[in-house]
Amino acid sequence: MVKEVLRVGVIGCGAIGKEHIERLINVVAQATVVAVYDYFEEVAQSVATKYQIEACESGEALIARDDVDAVLITSTDDTHAVYVFEALKHEKYIFCEKPLALTAQECQEMMAKEIQIGKRLIQVGFNRRFDIGYREMKQAIRAGEIGEPLLIHSAHRNISQAPGFKTDYAITRVAIHEIDITRWLLDEEYDEVQVLTVKQSRKTTGDWLNPQLVMFKTQSGQRIDVEVQTDGAYAYDIQCQVVGENGTLNLPDPARVLKRTAGQYTYGLTDHWAKRFIDSYDTEFKEWAASVLSDKLVGPSAWDGYVSCVVADRLIQSRKSGNVEKIELVEKAEIY
Repeated sequence: MVKEVLRVGVIGCGAIGKEHIERLINVVAQATVVAVYDYFEEVAQSVATKYQIEACESGEALIARDDVDAVLITSTDDTHAVYVFEALKHEKYIFCEKPLALTAQECQEMMAKEIQIGKRLIQVGFNRRFDIGYREMKQAIRAGEIGEPLLIHSAHRNISQAPGFKTDYAITRVAIHEIDITRWLLDEEYDEVQVLTVKQSRKTTGDWLNPQLVMFKTQSGQRIDVEVQTDGAYAYDIQCQVVGENGTLNLPDPARVLKRTAGQYTYGLTDHWAKRFIDSYDTEFKEWAASVLSDKLVGPSAWDGYVSCVVADRLIQSRKSGNVEKIELVEKAEIY
């Protein structure tokens, strides 16, 4: 693709869609948004008017446009697969927010289509891979600075959830990030997974289980635990510690002013994911645009979307069965 600017069509103008549209137009120099679509026509029209771009009558119409080089999918989870398959039919580049699909079978069909086309077209929105803290941790692991990694302790804490939140969403919408980032840090696939129920928080505003303890074991025997707190936490707080043979790595908190006052030493925490990971989102889309323009994707792939879907399914099954669940994956194709 010999172009200087990537022309993107966006399907889904909700909270994260609007964040990304603003980013692509005003932050990412190598990209712009030319058209949008949303199930709620008035929402799409409002965004189109704000940026002086076009609102399409359907996602399919947006994908088919000649002036759309790539498609960004930020619609509801249950619509992701439909739009990914439609964009693959047109052989257009795709950025799909997680999850890539609701079933592992759909992910396998997407990979089969990419293999048929002969190259990667799909990138999945696992933005933590672009966070400077996680990247520094991965670099240190690769350089052998803490020896062989043995354990990872993580936490994913949220202040609140939108109405309609369900117990399964703690895995498919929240811990999905830890599912991906941990295997990326370690360059390992999982062998088995488990969910443990723990004493429940009285601050949970709905009827879902909160918190949950998510456990992984990698194929080489490394153990990972993730505290998933979906409601009632003191802040939006993401923690990760890698324990190695010769030392530990701790994910740094975002830069904050350190205050010494009134006999206390404090610094602030954020209350929202968009604030915590704003820099990683900027980097994610800058690198995505550059890789699409060079006709070679390098970010999280359809394979990564597939693995996360398989692991999420097994975790949910573990919570229901009370058992450790094995992870079985199809053979990984060379293009991944």
